[in-house]
Amino acid sequence: MLDKFKEIIKGNNESSIKKPLHIAITLSGIESWASRKNVELRQAYAKSYGIVRDIIGWQVKHRIPVVTVYLFPEKHRKGKEQLSTIVDEMVSFFESLKSSLLEENHVKISVLGKWYDMPGRLVEVIKDMLETTKDYDGFFFNLCINYDGNEEIVDAAKLMARQVKAGKLDPEMISRDNIKDNLYSSSFLPPDVIIKSGKRKSSGLLLWDSNNAWIYFTDKAFPEFREEDFEDAVKSYK
Repeated sequence: MLDKFKEIIKGNNESSIKKPLHIAITLSGIESWASRKNVELRQAYAKSYGIVRDIIGWQVKHRIPVVTVYLFPEKHRKGKEQLSTIVDEMVSFFESLKSSLLEENHVKISVLGKWYDMPGRLVEVIKDMLETTKDYDGFFFNLCINYDGNEEIVDAAKLMARQVKAGKLDPEMISRDNIKDNLYSSSFLPPDVIIKSGKRKSSGLLLWDSNNAWIYFTDKAFPEFREEDFEDAVKSYK
């Protein structure tokens, strides 16, 4: 799929105004916002996932080829008492994506991470969405679910170890390209911009690929994130 972006990259380089080809976005501060606003957690996640749905429209409007959203970190699955509530809202989110927006703009949905280890009701709606959009190639909208940036690199190392063991890969020939080829995000360009809401610290999103990314911080919690914040991040890159 990386070959598909060569013409886009060429056009971007020739343009007098650069624009990001890939924007990654974190969902930070949801629970602190709920506590501060005295809002139920379910409502806070429903509001946040509604904003994620809106981001697809912003992506299309601003002609950003790839957007990746850190929807659900792996660490949340291990320690969240409210996991069932969050999963219910994610299921509702995927069901709400069944709209003309994806079809009309050929938006392909991909899910990165160990989403298949999540509760069955969520896995089923994800499978349905992946199947529905599998042939679309107008825009690419990635969702990181049950994802951890360190684990992504560890899993890539395990895959390469199996290749070495099978005699398909010479350990002395392992390169950055080999590692990229075995990441969850192997099909996509590294992000040009990472929009970080909430605390000003790394979230581990696309850890291997984020080496040269422009980090745009917004002090807003994600439930307060708006299109103008998205636009400001794009402008900051330009």
